Amino acid sequence: MAGSPRSSSAEQVSSSVEGSRVAREIAYTWLAIAFQVLSSIFVANGLGRILLYRSEQHDTLLIAADGFCFLCLACLMVGSFVYQMTRLGFLYRLRKHSPLNREELESIYDSDQPRSLAVLVPSYREEESVVRHTLMSAALMEYPGKRVALLIDDPPNPSDPDDIRRLAAVRRLPREIDAMLRHQQRLYLRELEKFYDRERLPFDRAFESRRLARLYRNVASWLEARAAAHKVQDHYDALYVERILREPAKAHRDRANAIEVRARTAASLSSTEAEHEYRRLAALFSARLTSFERKRYENLPHAANKAMNLNSYLGLLGKRLREVMRAGRLHLVECDGEAAQLVVPDADYVITVDADSMLLSNYALTLTHIMDRPEAARFGVVQSPFSAVPGSPGVLERIAGAQTDVQWIASQGSTRFNASFWVGANALLRRAALDDICEIVYERGYPTKRYIHDRTLVEDTESAIDLVVRGWQIYNHPERLSYSATPRDFGALVIQRRRWANGPLLIVPKLLRYAAHASHRLGKLFEIFLRLHGLTSVSSAIAMALLIAIPFIDDQPLPLFWLVAAAVPYYLLYARDLESCGYRRTDVLRMYSFNLLLIPVSIAGMLKSLRQAVTGRPSPFMRTPKIASRTAAPAIYTLVLVLAIPWMICVAIAGFIHRRYLFLAFGAVNVAALLYALGAFIRIRCAWEDALASFATRFPAENTRDSASLKSSQPSLAARRA
Repeated sequence: MAGSPRSSSAEQVSSSVEGSRVAREIAYTWLAIAFQVLSSIFVANGLGRILLYRSEQHDTLLIAADGFCFLCLACLMVGSFVYQMTRLGFLYRLRKHSPLNREELESIYDSDQPRSLAVLVPSYREEESVVRHTLMSAALMEYPGKRVALLIDDPPNPSDPDDIRRLAAVRRLPREIDAMLRHQQRLYLRELEKFYDRERLPFDRAFESRRLARLYRNVASWLEARAAAHKVQDHYDALYVERILREPAKAHRDRANAIEVRARTAASLSSTEAEHEYRRLAALFSARLTSFERKRYENLPHAANKAMNLNSYLGLLGKRLREVMRAGRLHLVECDGEAAQLVVPDADYVITVDADSMLLSNYALTLTHIMDRPEAARFGVVQSPFSAVPGSPGVLERIAGAQTDVQWIASQGSTRFNASFWVGANALLRRAALDDICEIVYERGYPTKRYIHDRTLVEDTESAIDLVVRGWQIYNHPERLSYSATPRDFGALVIQRRRWANGPLLIVPKLLRYAAHASHRLGKLFEIFLRLHGLTSVSSAIAMALLIAIPFIDDQPLPLFWLVAAAVPYYLLYARDLESCGYRRTDVLRMYSFNLLLIPVSIAGMLKSLRQAVTGRPSPFMRTPKIASRTAAPAIYTLVLVLAIPWMICVAIAGFIHRRYLFLAFGAVNVAALLYALGAFIRIRCAWEDALASFATRFPAENTRDSASLKSSQPSLAARRA
């Protein structure tokens, strides 16, 4: 529908303002990069003088110590440079980006055979409300004839009453939503059939316009009724109601009004346009939902991770199967059409989405349209990396979400340098690309197709390298089209971030082999550098920990002024990005505290990677809890932070004694930041309860009362809902 002159003029003004803002941010970023380069030269000069002095004194021990300190500083400065470069890449992409118009996106409704799409939702012990949001967002996402499969990975025969209740509710969800959508689809399919019956008569523009407007208002009313019936209990519910239900409802009402306006002008609907609208209405509720449980079958992989859950179903696409009992165990085998009990349609495209994520209504239309372009023939993954759910009430969840939203900017910038990684929370995958990296592996003696690697806990990252090695590209679309839950407390955050840090180092050899054998190596140098930095980013946590813990104070002063000056542009740009994402600029101070909090967590994840490299035994997969009650954090992480405070005070005192006042300021800032992190992000009472829980677990007989008291202090989700 064409906009009015007034709306078109408003759009032009808005576009001009946005263009000016982007140009200004590009200039700021270039200034920051130039200042960073200049300060790096002064720092390198100062450090070089110190090393030269050490060599003249033949002091090998101090040379090694200074070299170690310089390496830590280099890690932090490289991280700052990478952030500024990816930010610059994002801004250049944003300056050229123009959203796809509805005519382009909706051209798929005029095709008799659109590319088939399967949406896979891996789920493991998720609450029914969390899975419902995801399934509804996937089902209401526009795309004709898509199939949505909930891949339930819970043990199929649980004994715990809570697990039985949860599994029954999750199993029921796809059937319930599918029945609801089928009822709606039948209504609009009948309208499409009636329209085709009326084609024998002269086309009545006014009649068809009134009818289409009424139908679109019916769709809007149905969505609004779902929104009104949904009880909003937290910000996750609020996002679901607003972006998944009310926002599309408003778009349908606006469309109905636009059709009626056109009916009163010379630009009223043509027969072809009316057919397009009826076909679109019939497709709005065309999603078919099903569920699948791989652990019910003996001959499917049972490895406890998301990758093999997805692999199990991907290997069944396009097959007809039946259940067979062999040696007292249930097997799933291929068969001919007549004997089939399970038919899994093939798919040209696959969307994977975690069970705690939500996709906006134009997610599939936008990403498939990009994938269908001729220039995207080698795009293996097209994605819109997830943003944090806005409106979180807790400070830890809000700052963790802020970090996620700023990281979205960096991931968009990496696409400019062809250095993007696949983000497994949600993405559109080309089936041909998955087939290209597929391997046959054996588990418990049964062959299975492995499309997505499960060697590490960052299966999407390793599979991204597999795709790149085979010439596929990973493209990030610069619009926020998906949202995912953020850990609500320190315990859940530990589980998530420790898992993220556990694995990237193991992928480095594969990246280096790609770098060694890649064609046009010189042109791919910056791409490989960015990818290598992404895989080794845990080194920044180690470097920061060492700079905090070791008092590098001696007779040769470091060029501290330029070291501090080099960090200023980074934090200024980060503060601006926080503001552009809807946060406060002062949150950059909380972000500093938050990053200190994560140092021991990141190092723990790295140590687990090294243990796997030595022993060959992968770490067990642990899902991030999405519950209303608090998740207890291992006491060791809080203990390390508490013990770090007196040590940092000593470092600050040493700076004062040696008249190194920037060291004194550095130590004081870190002490204040860590105290804030302990009070705001962890909370002393919660840390004490977690310590008691750990003690009670280790010595259960002596601490029965404390354990029972702690258990009662953490209400269940049902109790919190009540």
